[in-house]
Amino acid sequence: MDWTLVPAFLVLGGLVGFLAGLLGVGGGMTMVPLLTMFFTHERFPLEYVVHMAVATSTATIMFTAVSSVRAHQSHGAVVWPIVWGMTPGIVIGSLVGPQFANALSTPVLAAVFGCFTWASAMQMLRDRKPAPSRVLPGPLGLSAVGSGIGFFSALVGAGGAFLSVPYMTWCNVTTHKAVGTSAALGLPIALGGTIGYIAAGLRQSDLPPLTLGYIYLPALFAIVAASVFLAPLGARTAHRWPVKKLRKAFAFLLFWLSAYMFWKSYATWGI
Repeated sequence: MDWTLVPAFLVLGGLVGFLAGLLGVGGGMTMVPLLTMFFTHERFPLEYVVHMAVATSTATIMFTAVSSVRAHQSHGAVVWPIVWGMTPGIVIGSLVGPQFANALSTPVLAAVFGCFTWASAMQMLRDRKPAPSRVLPGPLGLSAVGSGIGFFSALVGAGGAFLSVPYMTWCNVTTHKAVGTSAALGLPIALGGTIGYIAAGLRQSDLPPLTLGYIYLPALFAIVAASVFLAPLGARTAHRWPVKKLRKAFAFLLFWLSAYMFWKSYATWGI
């Protein structure tokens, strides 16, 4: 391992944590492309660099979600019946997602992530919230919705807010509680996804050292240490900085990261 990368992982973790606290977004959308760059620089096998980036991003959410849930719960913003209703489906979906990702080649997975990042940037620029037009379904319906959220979140290494918050807002859950409840849903998403990526990666015999399945442990520990430390600073700064303008600036960063993933897909096509 190139130990000079540890400071880079710490900086990445700090950036991700600060953005998550400041804007409520920024985890997988920024982490996966940047980790892909680092892993490519380290000459890790090209057929695994995106899979490792997504898996490592997913694993970090297990740690960061805990502190996020505690903060939202202290403000009474977590609707636990929704969490319990969605969790069974989320766990199933987030276990299946990594197996699906494992079957995809690096070019295809990079293109999938590029599409996800581009769509997220467009949503952020438009800043449109769905009009509340229905009520939440019963436990079976919530579990079915959760399975889809878990699947797509684990597939791209995200915490699920990009899907769960709009859905809950559409179902007449206030934005404040939708965000808090989404933070709680990030934990089962990350748990199922992490287990899934470990299981999928253990079937590969030529992964780099210091990996657990597809998860690159040095990056995981460094990112978690820095992001947990700086997320509260981002949350406090949100009350003083022009967050709406920053969200637009961040959207353009996402367009650049999306372009990189599309280029990565093109550059690795045929491996």
